[in-house]
Amino acid sequence: MEAISSALSALSIKTEKVVKHAAANSPESWKSAVTDVASTLGFSTSNYTKTVVFKPKTAKSATPTPVVLIAKDDSEYNTGAVAKHIGQKEMRLAAPQVLKEFLNATKDDVSALSITKENAPQLIAVLDAGLATSTDHFAVHAASSEETLFMTGAEIAKYLQSTGVKLEIVDFSELKAEAATPVAKASAPGTASAPGSTQGPIPASNKAKAAEAAKIPDAEQIGITVRKAGDFPAWYTQVLLKGDMLDYYDVSGCYILKPWSYFVWQSIQNFFDGEIKKIGVENCYFPMFVSADVLEREKDHIEGFAPEVAWVTKAGNSDLERPVAIRPTSETVMYPYYAKWIQSHRDLPLKLNQWNSVVRWEFKHPQPFLRTREFLWQEGHTAHISLEEADKEVMHILGLYRQVYEKLLAVPVVSGVKSEKEKFAGGYYTTTVEGFVPTTGRGIQGGTSHCLGQNFSKMFNITVEDPKAPEEFRGKDEGKLHVWQNSWGLSTRTIGVMVMVHGDDDGLVMPPRVAQVQVIIIPCGIGVKTTPAEKEVIVDACDKTAKDLKAAGIRAKADLRDNYSPGFKFNDWEMRGVPIRLEIGPKDLEKKSVLSVRRDNKAKAPLSVDGLSESIAKLLDTIHDDMFAKADAEYRSRRKVCEQWDDFTRILNDKCHVVIPWCEIEACEDEIKKRSARQATSGEAEDEKAPSMGAKSLCIPFDQAQFGDVKGKKCPQCGTEAKRWTMFGRSY
Repeated sequence: MEAISSALSALSIKTEKVVKHAAANSPESWKSAVTDVASTLGFSTSNYTKTVVFKPKTAKSATPTPVVLIAKDDSEYNTGAVAKHIGQKEMRLAAPQVLKEFLNATKDDVSALSITKENAPQLIAVLDAGLATSTDHFAVHAASSEETLFMTGAEIAKYLQSTGVKLEIVDFSELKAEAATPVAKASAPGTASAPGSTQGPIPASNKAKAAEAAKIPDAEQIGITVRKAGDFPAWYTQVLLKGDMLDYYDVSGCYILKPWSYFVWQSIQNFFDGEIKKIGVENCYFPMFVSADVLEREKDHIEGFAPEVAWVTKAGNSDLERPVAIRPTSETVMYPYYAKWIQSHRDLPLKLNQWNSVVRWEFKHPQPFLRTREFLWQEGHTAHISLEEADKEVMHILGLYRQVYEKLLAVPVVSGVKSEKEKFAGGYYTTTVEGFVPTTGRGIQGGTSHCLGQNFSKMFNITVEDPKAPEEFRGKDEGKLHVWQNSWGLSTRTIGVMVMVHGDDDGLVMPPRVAQVQVIIIPCGIGVKTTPAEKEVIVDACDKTAKDLKAAGIRAKADLRDNYSPGFKFNDWEMRGVPIRLEIGPKDLEKKSVLSVRRDNKAKAPLSVDGLSESIAKLLDTIHDDMFAKADAEYRSRRKVCEQWDDFTRILNDKCHVVIPWCEIEACEDEIKKRSARQATSGEAEDEKAPSMGAKSLCIPFDQAQFGDVKGKKCPQCGTEAKRWTMFGRSY
């Protein structure tokens, strides 16, 4: 507030009309809080401002310029018309991290005063013309959800002009009147329109209705306030934040993994690390920095990462003579040393793995766990004497990735090989496990195991004497063998997939095998008439139950906080997704039983205290199996075989994956993506960047038999002889 006061005083704008009040997290609670205390200052509290921040669509390599819209709280505006008026594209509500990065604000305290001389060059401000010329006083957040400053509309305009921000003063009512009904775009020559698709932008009124319909009636702010199927991006953000999985960091695209989510990653680490050690893989660590010369040695490989590479160019105030990159992946970091260490076929196989983080400076809209600028992963890099040996390992690792999803996370996946277009840059072939998010109908690449062939060993000269070479070639170049290499990686994306697949309108639903707390025990039936001695008996029973379960290897916790009601605790742990809740009250003690409540289906059942540990262990396995079966049945029902192009986009728009007999021609793959692109239909649970995305090949499933014989079938897109059944879909 001190900095704001100084800036306003310099403009001769009085700042004595400041109200301190209770923290507000909605327009309604703000008005209520201000009204309660502002009357003592002797002025009206009927006029309020609203500030909405948008992120316009930009090129992948461009830094976004947020648009800050400031208006009277009762002003109506058409987002599309405003965007067109100021020369911007597809303005969408900015994510919380955008507000934090550019304005150092949240949705609860952002205002015109969040714009300063320091951040103004990075922003565009749009000011309501009716506000800009008004001499009435309006409530404005003063850099806090607990302080409000009253300024005239003209003073707000004067302040914004003083910051140097690009300021657009817009008459919203005039724009709204001029806004024409969206005109359908003509289909491009040679393309087919998606049946039932909307070719123009969704009217702002429809979006507002959809957003309103997505809200959960009577939901408290501490709980999840939107439906998963109604507003998926908002739901996902709320579930991660309120479920205590992560927090935002002050660098856009980077997130803090809190213990609740990091435990999931540790569980994956423990399983996978143990399994790869069984096949002779050893852990190591290479530096995160890589020189430009090394990074650029494999051009096909690095071209796939070039737009995302982050460079260190300074040390203190001095420019580095040679910038160094932060690894986007470690092939080019590690392989010069493989060439040094592998001198003989007796040095093979060399199998190394790293647990580290990598940086890929994507300029797309970041999404926690799915699209982040830094993420945790493991990357294995191995060298072999033969292709057969390399092939065997590729499939073994892919099988382990499948187990991570199905045996730990209860998430079904489809195993297959990537098309030539979608394979790892510079690789020989790529295998993958593909997941599916039913709410959006989009696929998600879960983990990849690549055979690199001899491409990298030729580039980095990783050779050995071929033990099968004829005698006359020994010691000569003809007797040299370039080793066969693999690389494989799995990241914290796994956590995002798990949340999206299993979460519901009440919050997280944690798979038991990766839940930090598997059983939460809550004392119940304690009222005002309960004596201290009776309360102590119940509390002690909860504590003892937790200790007994822990002794049996079950991750249990007794919630003995006495400043929260049982109902609050139920909702709190339900939102965090704990698989089983045990309730213990006076009647349960009499019956020598506890009441169990499952998080996945809300089923309740009494369990005897005798043999409780065994009962809970079995119930946890049952919950895992039921969660997997439910998700698997959903995924299978959304994989549709299609042999006619007329059905392709219709199936895709029904939020399904499409399995077609495919020719495997790259130009055909490009055309499929182009023809199947469409804008989102009204009311859909859309996600950032999803609406305009066409279908791409997700994988060529290994299990071809389930789809029947492909022989004699034609590709539905181009009519060429089909080679294999291939799964297409929109994806993250």
